Amino acid sequence: MSDKHFPLDLQRLRQLAERFPTPFYLYDEGAMRANAKRLVAAFKDFHGFREHFAVKALPNPFILKILAEEGFGADCASLAELILAEKVGLRGEKVILTSNDTPAHEFAAARKLGALINLDDISHIDFLAANVGLPEYVSCRYNPGALKEGNAIIGKPEEAKYGFTREQILAGFARLRDKGVRRFGLHTMVASNELNADYHVETARIIFNLAAELKATTGVRVESVNLGGGAGIPYRPGQKALDYTVLARGIRAAYDEIVRPAGLDPLALHLEWGRAITGPYGWLVTKAIHRKSIYREYVGVDASMADLMRPGMYGAYHHVSVIGKEGAPATETYDVTGSLCENNDKFAVQRQLPRVEVGDLLAIHDAGAHGRAMGFNYNGKLRCGELLLRPDGSVLPIRRAETIDDYFATLDFAACEGFR
Repeated sequence: MSDKHFPLDLQRLRQLAERFPTPFYLYDEGAMRANAKRLVAAFKDFHGFREHFAVKALPNPFILKILAEEGFGADCASLAELILAEKVGLRGEKVILTSNDTPAHEFAAARKLGALINLDDISHIDFLAANVGLPEYVSCRYNPGALKEGNAIIGKPEEAKYGFTREQILAGFARLRDKGVRRFGLHTMVASNELNADYHVETARIIFNLAAELKATTGVRVESVNLGGGAGIPYRPGQKALDYTVLARGIRAAYDEIVRPAGLDPLALHLEWGRAITGPYGWLVTKAIHRKSIYREYVGVDASMADLMRPGMYGAYHHVSVIGKEGAPATETYDVTGSLCENNDKFAVQRQLPRVEVGDLLAIHDAGAHGRAMGFNYNGKLRCGELLLRPDGSVLPIRRAETIDDYFATLDFAACEGFR
C-alpha cells in the first residue's frame, strides 16, 4: 500500500528554502532510477522491450538524461519535445512522435531525427507522403471504440479524438504497404492513471489480436506494438501501486496465446509511460503565507494552480503534508488555496490536516508528472523552478524559476509607447 513519504526533514527543507525560495518542485533522482530499473526487470524477457518516456509528463533534459541512462527512449508530441530528446542524445527509433493534428514541420523534424512516426489518422498517410515523404518504418494509432471500455479519466474511446478505427487500420496499413513502407508498428492508448493490471492486459490482448488480423487479411507483419501510457500511480494513501511483475506476466500470457500462433513472434513490445515513471517522485513545495476564517478555514500558500493545475482542473487528489508535523494529529479541516482569481485554485478541499501556521512548509505529493509541465501564466503568475535531489543527498537546480522579465519578454513596450 502507498504511504506518503517526503525525502527531506524540516531542518533540511528550511535550509533548501533559504537557497531556493518557495514554491519549487523537488524530484528524487535515486527513486526514479530505482523505479526505472524495476520496470525494465519486469519486462526483460520481452523481445525488443523499450519504455519511451512520455516527455509531456516532465519535459526537463536532466530527467530525460537520467531515464536515457536507464535504457528509456522518448515519446514526443511536439517539436519542442523532439528537440529535448535530441539534446540528451536520443535519436532514431529510441524516439517516437505520436501525431495528433500534427503540422508538416513537426513531421519533418521527426523524420530528420530518424524517429518512428506514429500516425493518428488515415488522412495523415497522404499528408505525410505529400509534405515530408514516407519513411521505411511507420506506426499507426488504433482507437478500439466501443470494443474497449474507457476509464474514468480518459473517457470513452469512441468519444476520443485519437486514432484509426479498425476498418481504417486495415485499409491504412494496406495503403502504406502499397506506398513502399516496409516496417510497421501498431499503437494504442485508451487509459489514463489506470491502476488495474487486468485493464492493461486486456488492452494488450486487443492490440495483439489486431496485429494477427492485419497479417491474415493484408499480409502486413507488424514488428512492434506500443501499449501506450496510462499506467496509474496511487495518489491516495492506502491505494495499491501497479505491480509491474504481475502486469508483465499477464501480458506474456496474452502474447503466448495470440502472438505466437499467429506467426508474429518475435514482436517487440513498447510502452510510453510518463506518470508511473516520475509521478510519485516529485513534490511541489510551498509555504503557508495566510490563514483565513470565514465560512470555512483556509490556508493560503505561495504556490497556485498555475504551478499545479490538476486539482483545480480535474478535481484530482494530491496528498498534502505539513513538513515537520507528519506525525501530528489531523485535527483541522482546511481548503488549501493559491492566489489566482479563480475559486477552483485549490490544492485540497475540506482536507484534514494538522494545525497549519503561517510560515509552515507544505509538500504536495505525486507532482512529478503533469505538474510543472502543465504550468501557465494566468494572472501574470511566474512558473516556479525545479530541483533535483541527487543520490548523494546534494540538490541540483535543473530549471530556474521564471522572472518578471521572462513574462514580459515577448512584448514590445517601446513600440507600445509610440502606438496611437
